[in-house]
Amino acid sequence: MKLLFVTMHRGSRSRRLVETIAGAVPRVVLAALTAALLCAVAPAPSAAATLTTPAAVSAACATDPAKPKRQLRAMWISSVANIDWPSRTGLSVAAQQAEFRSWLDLAVQKRMNAVMVQVRPTADAFWPSSYEPWSQWLTGTQGGNPGYDPLAFMVSEAHARNLELHAWFNPYRIANHDDPSKLVASHPARQRPEWRFAYGGKLFYNPGIPAVRDFIEDAIMDAVTRYDLDGVHLDDYFYPYPVSGQAIPDSATYAQYGSGFANIGAWRRENVNLLIKELDQRIHAAKSWVSFGISPFGIWRNASTDPLGSATSGLQSYDAIYADSRRWVKQGWVDYLAPQLYWHIGFGTADYAVLTAWWSEVVRGTGVQLIIGQAAYRAGASGQDAAWQDPAELSDHLTVNRGHPEVSGDVYFSAKDVRADRISSFTTLANAHYTRRSLLPARGSAAAPAAPSITSATRGSSGVALAWQGSATSYAVYRVDGTPGAADPCFFADARNLVGTTRQTTFTDTTASATAPYTYYVTALNRTHQESAASAGKPATGSGTGFSVIVDNAGTGFTAGSGWGTSTYSTQLYGSDYRFADPVAASDPAWFRTAIPSAGSYRVEIWHPANAGYNSAVPYIVAASGGNQTINVDQRSNGGQWRSLGTFTLAAGTYDVVGVSRWTSATGYVIADAVRITRL
Repeated sequence: MKLLFVTMHRGSRSRRLVETIAGAVPRVVLAALTAALLCAVAPAPSAAATLTTPAAVSAACATDPAKPKRQLRAMWISSVANIDWPSRTGLSVAAQQAEFRSWLDLAVQKRMNAVMVQVRPTADAFWPSSYEPWSQWLTGTQGGNPGYDPLAFMVSEAHARNLELHAWFNPYRIANHDDPSKLVASHPARQRPEWRFAYGGKLFYNPGIPAVRDFIEDAIMDAVTRYDLDGVHLDDYFYPYPVSGQAIPDSATYAQYGSGFANIGAWRRENVNLLIKELDQRIHAAKSWVSFGISPFGIWRNASTDPLGSATSGLQSYDAIYADSRRWVKQGWVDYLAPQLYWHIGFGTADYAVLTAWWSEVVRGTGVQLIIGQAAYRAGASGQDAAWQDPAELSDHLTVNRGHPEVSGDVYFSAKDVRADRISSFTTLANAHYTRRSLLPARGSAAAPAAPSITSATRGSSGVALAWQGSATSYAVYRVDGTPGAADPCFFADARNLVGTTRQTTFTDTTASATAPYTYYVTALNRTHQESAASAGKPATGSGTGFSVIVDNAGTGFTAGSGWGTSTYSTQLYGSDYRFADPVAASDPAWFRTAIPSAGSYRVEIWHPANAGYNSAVPYIVAASGGNQTINVDQRSNGGQWRSLGTFTLAAGTYDVVGVSRWTSATGYVIADAVRITRL
């Protein structure tokens, strides 16, 4: 990833003001409102959903732009220099695997549906390759066997969570140093010194040598043919970025292979073009369903240089690193392009909004999907300018995207910055744009699978357990309130009713109420995400545990003192609002009161919105038989879902069962939203 630094001032915001006053309007919300108003109102349904493909009817339905049906959501997991994973070299197999699982769990928690994992960072491999040595970033020693097959493990774990895994390859970089003797003796770049050159303190394969191009393609295709990859991903490093006072040492190669080209620049671009074109052909000949994408530098050319370029004035990748990314789109050599638009809205040199519009125009009508590379690493980071200290900057980028239907999603650099969530920037984004899960954009024109058939939807102690029959790569589960007589195709037009996706033929809806009437529908998706018609609806049946009650802060069973405010700021709330308070050296609990029908064992669950600025040690008090029990909860994460405090013995009667205390030494707001109590 190429990191460029920019400056722009934007004022800060008061968290208390935002929490207290709901409905603050971001600067680009008018575009989203306009788009929403332009959506047509759906006609009354004339046929059951089992006869209608959801994708075919979505255009006729009023949809919520904040809950898109399809959107790629991914993060880059970088291995070079141990940026993200593994966190350092020499970890045990168990430690490496535990770390990777935690990255995937983070992606699921953030409602992402893909990861882009660097598996060939420096002409080495994260799998047992016959072409290149084991990566030094695994064990600390290039060529050192890590004791397992990381790529096989990564694919298996990602698919278990129904995440796509795009294997990320750096094509030409050999090393972040220029000493060939530091390479393992068997390294192809040591065995074939004529294939490499040094530039800017690094070693690179020479893109102008046909045998080098063949070798790089073969190394990548080894992973494609042997592993169940969902995508092949290249980053922005083609010819090296310019270094002042240095020239790329390939004049002899140009003399040997460059006849017929007007200049060395045109020849270099064609060398890169051939790599892209041939990889596209070879990948899809081997596995038609594998997606091929590239994340180029965000500026192709400036309009001052080329009338086809963007209204920018920054580095031109066409001229500087010989990446003709616009041509790759127009020729259809890629399935998606993910330009790195690492600049803020309003930046004079390269305005995010200007470039998003320009790239949207480039892909329009080509069939190539546009994914935006987002600079999560900049948000709230020290040394960045004032614009990136605004928690809403990243979120505003996605609001801009809503005005361009060509934008199919976003990918964030990098995973550690998503997890850091500095100044709550990612939480702010997720609260505005990722409140529901989303299906991946469909690729190609394959036929959709047959509709599945739900065999059961049964309430239990953990939620509503569904099972169905079907034969597909994955499935989407929708939940509709009530028991409609016939399915409305608009149930499936956006993600408002989407409760989950899976590669299994079973699913448990853990967010379901124990008593509310629901009807479930399941659709099937193939490897390229074409969606079937919906199954026949299946009402949830059974009484589960026999007793379950939800007490919301807005209900009559809730009481709190004057120190507790009311907010609608977070979209992760339960019901219409939630309560918040500063921590104090006094209990002052908010209480949830309900009637417990009989003495016995009960599961107590809580619901709260999460924010990096909330409290990390909130005391929850459960009035259990034998005395109150206190459980501390970190409210900075895992919000917008039911979280279990545990199983408790409760006495019969109507009383304050669960309290939320303000007495904590940790900083940040204490939140009280809802509790759920279920008889076991």
